[in-house]
Amino acid sequence: MSLSSASLVTYIPSPSTGVWHLGPFPLRAYAIGIIVGALLAIWIGERRFVARGGREGLISDVAIWAIPFGIVGARIYHVATDPELYFGEGRRAIEALYIWNGGLGIWGAIAGGAVGAYIACRRHDVSFLAVADALAPGLLVAQAVGRIGNYFNSELFGRPTDLPWALEIAPQHRPAGYEQFATFHPTFLYELLWNLAAAALLVVLDRRVRFTGGRAFALYVMLYTAGRFWIEQLRIDTANHVLGVRLNVFTAVIVFLAALAYFLWSRRRDRAAQDGTPADEDATAS
Repeated sequence: MSLSSASLVTYIPSPSTGVWHLGPFPLRAYAIGIIVGALLAIWIGERRFVARGGREGLISDVAIWAIPFGIVGARIYHVATDPELYFGEGRRAIEALYIWNGGLGIWGAIAGGAVGAYIACRRHDVSFLAVADALAPGLLVAQAVGRIGNYFNSELFGRPTDLPWALEIAPQHRPAGYEQFATFHPTFLYELLWNLAAAALLVVLDRRVRFTGGRAFALYVMLYTAGRFWIEQLRIDTANHVLGVRLNVFTAVIVFLAALAYFLWSRRRDRAAQDGTPADEDATAS
């Protein structure tokens, strides 16, 4: 082996493009990731919901409401927490609508999607909590797939690093102050792998315990926010800070604690029930 080949640094190459064209129609990797992730979440949720006694096709009906509400909520959260990217001198406010360029806040997606799902559940007279529990692992898979879009957009990477799995970032995508660095932590990949592992763990635990009453969804939230807490602190993209800490770190902590509180409260509530109600929730109850 020559000295030059032995000294080569391995890294994840930066994509040459994130958009492909079929005639006049652009195919954007970011949008493809979201669509594929949504389809996987529906498929997984459908199988889980039917296995729990629910009506076949119900999850698809809920998704018709949850997906658009989730996208709108995700964009609203992103723009609200990073307004300097779209408003002010030298900015074009219209770009706040360009979701294909990236910028969807998961917190807003969860909140907006939950609102849409709740409306759909009311319309179809099914339990919102039963639907949420069925969807929980699939949502983690969808978020994992969606992170691939960040790779093609060369965004949301972390601090500079020379680890073998470092991500190469082209000069035009490097943030101010980091122009001299070529490779960075691939935080999109960290979150992708964390979400897939969390989804697998949730499925295994749910098979043993059979979480109901929204507890599977609460566990999903806890697992995701636990990963987001440490991954967020590696990122160097533009973000608002509170007390010198990225806003999303505080959000992760608050949402984690809220989900934990609900999980514990729900478990105590069910254990305290002595009226003979079955532990499993009727998936068709309103």
